[in-house]
Order: sequence, then structure tokens, then C-alpha cells
Amino acid sequence: MDTLQAINPSTGEIVGEYQRSNPVEVKKVVEDSQRSFENWKQVSIKKRMTYLKKIRKNIMDHLDEYANIISKDTGKVLTESLMSDILPTLEFLRYYEKNTEDFLKPKNRDTPLTFQGGESYITYKPLGVIGIISPWNFPFQLSMVPIITALAAGNTVVIKPSNVTPTIGALIDRIMIESGLPQGVVQVVQGGREVGAALIEAKPNKIFFTGSVATGKKIMEQASKHLIPVELELGGKDPMLVLKDANIDRAVEGALYGGFVNSGQVCISVERLYLQEEIAEEFMEKLKIRVKQLNIGSSKEDDIGAMTSVDQIVHVQKQIEDAVKMGAILETPVKIEKNFFYPVVLTGVNHEMEIMQEETFGPVLPIMTFKTQEEGVALANDSQYGLNASIWTKDRKNGEKIAGELITGNVMINDVVRNVVNPDLPFGGVKDSGIGKYHGPEGLYSFSLETSVMVNKGKDDREINWFPYSEKKYRGLTELLKSLNTDKNLLKKGGELLRVSKKLKKMD
Repeated sequence: MDTLQAINPSTGEIVGEYQRSNPVEVKKVVEDSQRSFENWKQVSIKKRMTYLKKIRKNIMDHLDEYANIISKDTGKVLTESLMSDILPTLEFLRYYEKNTEDFLKPKNRDTPLTFQGGESYITYKPLGVIGIISPWNFPFQLSMVPIITALAAGNTVVIKPSNVTPTIGALIDRIMIESGLPQGVVQVVQGGREVGAALIEAKPNKIFFTGSVATGKKIMEQASKHLIPVELELGGKDPMLVLKDANIDRAVEGALYGGFVNSGQVCISVERLYLQEEIAEEFMEKLKIRVKQLNIGSSKEDDIGAMTSVDQIVHVQKQIEDAVKMGAILETPVKIEKNFFYPVVLTGVNHEMEIMQEETFGPVLPIMTFKTQEEGVALANDSQYGLNASIWTKDRKNGEKIAGELITGNVMINDVVRNVVNPDLPFGGVKDSGIGKYHGPEGLYSFSLETSVMVNKGKDDREINWFPYSEKKYRGLTELLKSLNTDKNLLKKGGELLRVSKKLKKMD
């Protein structure tokens, strides 16, 4: 098929059809982006920030319209589209508008005493064309944030949105045009994995991918053939560790939101819930009551919308069925109406089950208990993933101690999910959860070419380490090393180094 259909998961209706890009077109788009980069990289940071402001204004002028578009493309409720797709995008726009100039100015670094009079610093230049491959769960936010960061750093962008949510690709294209961005600076290509493969083959200067571990590995393998750097934001199996001294009511609400927001289709959703034995019974009673109170549907009064992908529904069903066969207990019934998957709570699970090892990406909370804090930490770390985690305790010092023991890229204490929306914190995973960091100043640097510069004022005709060599120079250099590596204070050491350096220069 030459077209992609956008289908509203809540109703099943076709909400749009979009032209599918072919590999030849993708190659031409990347070449056009490379030509556009030659002009865009000359645009001052201040001028680039005016474009970001125009993008932000465009989104603000169409809040309701864009939220409706996102909901129709994904099946999520309107509040979720506004809160988890649009709000973070606006936050990151404001953040980089305010900070990009400061982040990208040259940064001074120390110069060793042996290079007297020298200066050292780092400059940041744009990389070129950034190829972005984005997912369907938060298709607006997870497309726009890397686009914003790449543009702020002075790059051009070619983005391939998910073929499950092509309307978002069309929306991004519209926003860039209406915001007056120069032609060719941000371009959209539409299609499935064949278009993503073509984007890599066109050799952009970097690939930024958000999605599954399996696809991330394939992208990295293909990119490695051309030595294209990649940044991979991959899956998670995030643990929530609730200690016996936690605020139970708050932890219950956190588990409810962290496990079921966006129907659990969140890379940092709570996918493993560990309760200390002393509070497990009370916690479970309160959790089951709250789960029954959640509203499932597509109105503004509903909490949880439809799942976006039919394939994902089948995957979640299979994980639940396998767990039950192995002894897991359904604390809530499995209920599916079209694409609406009602929240499921499982107990009696263990780490032999797929549901405790592989990403679920659906509205399921599997729950285990633990005796000691050490056991809880060990369970949390027993995973191939390491994206996010949460710790629930009234003892902040102990919570921070546990945070230091967890093998993960990101941690929250007494909260869930929201850390991904903090624009000043770098975000990324370890182990199978990905490579690299974005957000914060680190996000800009990941889309920049860092160049280390060292300046010598060039007053002397020769440096002490240059030719010619001699036995006398060898002895002088030995004396220099001894002076450099003494435990004397800096003033005494500096004076000694100056004396030895002058002595060595006389040898030339």
C-alpha cells in the first residue's frame, strides 16, 4: 500500500490517510536536509530561539485542537494528551529557549601547570542532520522533544513517526510550516520499518530512536555499518519499592497512576511492584478498591483510554495467561472491550515468569512481597532493564541510600513517572534500556560536536618537550616530573616548576 491509515483506537474509525514514503524519497529528503543544514547552522542561537518561541505559541494557540488530534490518533483520554504529550513539549521549549545560549557557549577547562600560559576550552557545534525515529505511545512528546533539542543545537531534522500514529507526523509538519521554520529544516517521512531502514541508509549524522529493545538493536547494527552514532531510548521494567514506613495512601495512588496511566503504555510505567511484608495486606486492600473506581472510556470524565495497538493487546493477554498458568492470582478480572483493556492486578508472581522479566507495556500490576530492604533492592535489580525506579519511604536519607544501590538510569523517591518531564534532568537508561542521555544540558551536548581547544600564546620559538633531545634535557625533565609530583602546596610547587622550566628552556 502507498498510503497509511490513521485509525482511532477508541472508535475504530479512519481519521486520516497519509502518503507512505519510499526509500528513494527518503534519500532525497536527507540530501535536502543536508543542504538546508549549511544555512541553518549559520543562524545565531538567538534567532533559533525565536523559532522555538513561534513553535510554542503555535501549540498554545491550538491546545484543544492538538489534544483532540493526539487522542484520536492514540486512543488516550484528552487529559492524558494534554498532560503527557503537550505539557512536556511546552516545558522543554521554554527550558531551551531560556538556557541554550548559556549551555552552548565555550566552556573553560583547566590547563596543566606544565603548559604555563596556555588556555583550554570546549566549543559546541551542530552535528548536521539528525534522523529521529519516534514511537506511538507518546507520539507528540517523544517526537517534539528531540526535534526541539536538535534544532536548538543547530541541526536539521528528518523524523519518521510511528506508522501506527501517522497523524502526529502530519501535525508536526503543519506546526513547523505555520511557525515559519525555514524549508528543509524539519522534514517528515512516513512509513514502517522499511522507511526507518532507508533513513539510516541515507547516512544522517546521528540517529535518535525511541522504542523497543529488539528494534533498537537492529537500528544500532545497521547504523554501525556506516559508523553513525546512535542514541537509544528503549524499554523498561520499572520497579516500585514500597517500604514498611511509607505513606501507604500516597503509595497506593502512586501505584495506581504509575501502573495504569496511558493504559500502561509508558516506558517508565510501574511494571513490578514490591511491597514490604508488614504493609502488604493493607496496601492490597486499598489498591483493589481504587482500581475498581477507575473510569475506562474516551470522555473527559474517564481516567484510562483505549490501548493504541491491537498487537500490544495480544502481547499483554499472553503475558497474563502465561503468569496464571504458572500460579499467579488474578486479583481483578481480565476484561477487554474492543481496544479498552481494564486494569489487571496480579499477585503470586515470581521472577521465573515472563511478566516479571519482559516489558509488558499494558495496564498490568504484578505484585510481590519482600522481607528485608536488602531483599527488596535485590529484586528490583534482578532485571535486564534499567530505565526508571521508585522508592517509597518517609526516611529521605534511607531512600537516597537505596537510590544509590539501584542499577538504573533514573530514580524517583515518593513519586512516579514525572521525572521524565523535568527538563533539567538528563534522562536515559542502562543495560537493555538504552544508550545515551537526553534532556538538560546533556541533551544539547548529545546533539552537538564537542571540540576541545588548547591555545598556546606562541611567544617562545620552541617548547621544552620539542626537539632536540639530550641527556641534559632528560635529567631536567626528570627534575620537572619530581617537582610536579611532590606533596608541597600549590604556591611552592608553582615556584619550583617555574624555576625548572626556565632551566629547561635555557638548554634549547
